[in-house]
This record gives sequence, C-alpha cells and structure tokens, in this order.
Amino acid sequence: MTSRPTIFAVLLFISLAIFAWGCWRRFSLLTIGQREDRFDNPGQRVLEMLKYAFAQKRVLAKPFGINHFVIFWTFLILLVANSEFILNGLFPSIKLIKLPFELYVPLVFMIDMASILALGAVVIAYVRRIVAPPFPEARTAEAFVILTLIGMLMVAYFFLNASELATIMYRSNSDPASFLATAGKMMPVSALIAGLLPQAQLGSIHGAAWWLHALALLTFICYLPNSKHMHILTAIPNCFFRRLEKPNTVPREEFKAGNTFGVDRVDHFTWKDLLDSFSCTECGRCQNACPASLTKKPLNPRGIIHDIKVNLLKNGPGLKNGQQPVKALIGEEGEEHCCDEAIWACTTCGACMEACPVFIEQMPKIIQMRRHFVETEARFPEELLNLFENMEGRSNPWGIAPSERTKWSATLDVKPFDSDTTEYLFYVGCAGSFDARNKHVTVAMTQLLDKAGVSWGILGKEEKCCGDSVRRLGNEYLFDKMARENVALFKERGVKKVIVQCPHCFTTFKNDYRQFGLELEVIHHSELLRNLVQDGRLVLDKTTAEFGSVVFHDSCYLGRHNDVYDAPREVIAAATGAAPAEMERNRNNAFCCGAGGGRMWMEEHGGERINLARVKEALEQKPETICVSCPYCMTMFEDGLKDVKSEGVRVRDLAEVMAEAVLR
Repeated sequence: MTSRPTIFAVLLFISLAIFAWGCWRRFSLLTIGQREDRFDNPGQRVLEMLKYAFAQKRVLAKPFGINHFVIFWTFLILLVANSEFILNGLFPSIKLIKLPFELYVPLVFMIDMASILALGAVVIAYVRRIVAPPFPEARTAEAFVILTLIGMLMVAYFFLNASELATIMYRSNSDPASFLATAGKMMPVSALIAGLLPQAQLGSIHGAAWWLHALALLTFICYLPNSKHMHILTAIPNCFFRRLEKPNTVPREEFKAGNTFGVDRVDHFTWKDLLDSFSCTECGRCQNACPASLTKKPLNPRGIIHDIKVNLLKNGPGLKNGQQPVKALIGEEGEEHCCDEAIWACTTCGACMEACPVFIEQMPKIIQMRRHFVETEARFPEELLNLFENMEGRSNPWGIAPSERTKWSATLDVKPFDSDTTEYLFYVGCAGSFDARNKHVTVAMTQLLDKAGVSWGILGKEEKCCGDSVRRLGNEYLFDKMARENVALFKERGVKKVIVQCPHCFTTFKNDYRQFGLELEVIHHSELLRNLVQDGRLVLDKTTAEFGSVVFHDSCYLGRHNDVYDAPREVIAAATGAAPAEMERNRNNAFCCGAGGGRMWMEEHGGERINLARVKEALEQKPETICVSCPYCMTMFEDGLKDVKSEGVRVRDLAEVMAEAVLR
C-alpha cells in the first residue's frame, strides 16, 4: 500500500521542471511583442475578470457552455484534492481526514460530487467531439488526450477512495450496509463503488489507482504548457488584460523615416496580441460566427490566431536573440501562416470578437496585416486601386467631383452649417450624397429634421469622406491624411454635434477620430429619431400599414461595434405600430451583410455571397419590407433581392419608414 514517496518525489520534480520550462519557453516569447498599456483601471479589470473568466458569462451564452463551466469549476475545486494527493505522495502522513470533522465532511462531499460532475462533463465533451464537433477540425488527438487525462484522474480518484473505504469497512468488521450508508453521506460515489470491490483485491486496486492517478496528474502537468491547453493558464489573465472599451478601432501609425508599417512579423504585434495566441481555447465559436468562414471563404479567425501562435513558436526564440525570422507570418498560400486571400476576406464585422469567450482581438490583427500589404508592399486586390485614388483625389469612393455633393438638395431649402446659429451638423456622407438610392434616405431624413424643428446644417461641397473604408482596408497613410483634414475642418467650423445616417461614419467620428484629438457628440439617425418621437417632436397620429410586415437587419458597425440595438427597433415600432420581426441571427449575433471592412468595394470570389446568405435568412420571415439602418446594408440587400428574384420585398431605411408615418 506504500506510495513510494521517493519515486514519486523524483517524478514530481521532473514534471514540475518540464512544466516550468514549458511556461518559461512560451511566456518569455511575449517579451518580443511591442509595448502596450493594459494595466489601467485595475479595479475594473478585476471585476471583468471575475465576470468573464470565473463566472464564464460568455461561455454560458452558448448552449454547450454549461459543460465547460462544469469542467472549469470542478477543476478549481479538485485543485484541493490534487494538492492533498501530491502532499500525501511526498509525506504519507498528510491526509484530509486529519482535518476537523466539521470541515472534513463537507470538503470530501464537495470533492466527490465535483469529481462525478467532471467525469460526466468529460464524457459529454468526448462524445460531442466524435458525434457533433463544434467545428470540423475539432477532432484532434490533442483534444482527446487532455479529456482522457482528466477522465483518468476522476476514475482513479474514485477507485482510490473506494478501496480505502472498503479497507476500513472490512478491518473494522462493520456491517457493510450500515457502514456504506454512513460513508455515502460523505462520499456518495466512492461509497457506492466501495461496495462493489472484492475484499481480496483491495491492496492491488488501491496501488493501481494511486499510481494511475499519479501518472495522469504528472502527465497533465507536463503536457499543459506545451499544448493548446495552455489556455488554462492564459485565459484568465487574457480576460484581465482585455480591452475595456469596444475593440472597434486600431492604433494610429507614426509616419516617420525608419518606421515599419503594418505587421508582417510576429514581433511587430504587441505583447497582448501574442498573449491572445496562447489564450485561444480553439472552441470554434469565432469560426462559427464569421460570415466569411460560413460562406466558404478561406478566412478562419481561429486559424489566423493559431497561425500566429505557430509562427511565434517557430520564430520567437530566434527573434529574442536578434535573429531574422525563419518562417514568414503572411504569404500567398500554404499552412502555418496567414494567407493573403484570408486576410482580404474579412468584413471586420466583429462577430469573432463578440463570440470569443476570452476576448481575443482577431479583427485588429487582420487590419494590421492589411496595412503591411498596402503601405509596405503595395500588394492588394486590384479593384482597390481605383478606390484609393478616388479617395485621395476627390474624397469619395466613386471619384465624383466634390461639387456634386449637394445635388441631392437641389429642390430643398438646406442651410449651411453655422456654429453660431446651428446646433447639429448633418454629415450626409458619401453614400447619402452620391448614391442614387441612398439620396432618398437623405431627403427623408432632412424632412424629418425640419418637421421636428431640429436646428441643423450641412457642410455642402466642403464635406469630405470620413475615411472608414480606407482605414479598415489598411491604407492608414491615406486615412491619417483624411482624418487630419476633417478634424481641422470640424474645429475650424466649430462642430460639436454631428448627425450621421451611416454607421461607418458614426463609428469613425465617435471612436477613430478621438485618436486625432477630436471629441464629438455623434448621434446616429436611429437614435435621434427615437429621441424625437419620445420627446413628442415627431408626432405620429396613427401608424402606417404601408410597409406591411417588417424584418430588421442589424448593422455590424451600429450594433456589435457600438451597442446600438434598441433605437432602430423602437423607431420601427413607433412608425408601424408593431415591433419588427427578428431574423434568427440578430442583435450581437447578427450576420453581416458583407460590405464592411472595405468589402463594399471588392469582388467576392469563392463560396456563397455573404449578402445572399443574409437575404435568404431575412426571407425566411416572409417580410414585405426589410428595414436597414446603413447605406451599405441597403445596397447589399437590394442587390441580393435582385439576385434571388424576390420582387415582392422592398428594402427601406428606417428614416424612410418614419417619414412615411409622419409626413404622408
């Protein structure tokens, strides 16, 4: 029955040395990353860590999350049992049974129940990996190894305790039924197994169970920092170091001689970016939320993070010593690096970041790799050349003369913005100024503003593009120029409050321009219209049935990136008398229309078109009207409806719906 403390001590020392070396080998690689301050607001960070790492809020948001929650918390509880096991292995006289009775009984009961819950959760996870994996590539040997080790720990624990209980029972000549009933109140599962064990084999069973537990535990210790399950060590700190605000923008670049632009090597990422790569749990949630991945494009957000980790492990040791990388981070094709086509497939919708339970920031990394392509190599899809030239030359995607910006207002009484007499700048935007379909939205919005008595004006020919698309596409040099020009113009004109009807303009002015020292009160037209109705400045005598049944599509840049979900729905409900129907994927789980991240200006090759996938989802609700709150979404839905030849369904911006109810 001896635990052979000397042998165990040697094995434990070897295991801990391997564990320490594995942790050092990986964690030391974070030092090659660029500096980034993630230590601000420590109190808030601790609360966020408790909410998301320990309470597992995002994990539980998905149906199977409860299984991981059980494994996580039983793992923490069983740290007590495993610590006792290690101490007992080194010093056999140390046993939990020596604790005060009042503490011992609830502790062993909790450990016994935690062990059976953990075993059940492992079996469920094992079956799921075989029968219905969370993503196609989830059936890996690594995943099955770690589940097997956890299962072995639980089985060994039960037989170890059961054999000890049975030994005590037989040595004390107790009545088996009475003894097991009493023991069952403390260790229900172990007591149940104890009654099944043969008396003659108890010594052998105890010895085998002890060493099975020891070997499984020591193997787990060795394996942990050298596998994808290192996330057990990094996920909690990754939640602590999460970006406290929405990760809806990217850092500025300094355009100085000698600087590098974008990222083409892992040491050009920040240390937090590299920590992200070690924190990926490979749960597949990002992959299952990504519109590019779901429509069979080469982009896989999980794969991007995995490739960064693989590249870091390959190049990191040499980079620490000042050597050049031996393997490229990005390339045209192949495995273990981020391929060009995947990087350009991203719509920057943020679905991957919203789904990630440990707050990995995939989108900013992709944009920084795009920056390298655009600014360093001038290697990008050829259709973007015209876009960049048009933006630089005429500050709009189509290259239309700036003098044409006000043609939409030719028959309207529209006043220029004057900070002395005008409260709001109505920033019309490129689509609202130049796109034939979206001009109707602009006109409807101006009529509503006048009806409500809002003080507003426009910049007219002086208005320039906000630069959203060029920034998401990686042309930071051009965006920097456009942003500085707009900031100077807004400050010169005394602009403090801005109304926008495009979520891309909304997020750019509200979030990106803060990096350029401009603080604005930016309000999306959905929020403004909702407020005007609530304040009684827009009066609806009766709602209209003109638009029939309405289904609403969430814009990624209004919803996920800026948490504006209720305002558009409240506007539609006020205008139509009923809440809009919801698509299966809505609010923070909404599916992208396919136009974000500059994809509006690019061809879509391979797989199903993203806008078609979303249009088909909308048509499942059998709507007469699809309501949107974004000019890009308007274009993508109208194109999609033409492709599926659904002539009975119309696409309307919510401003048009409200105008019909108020102005008819």
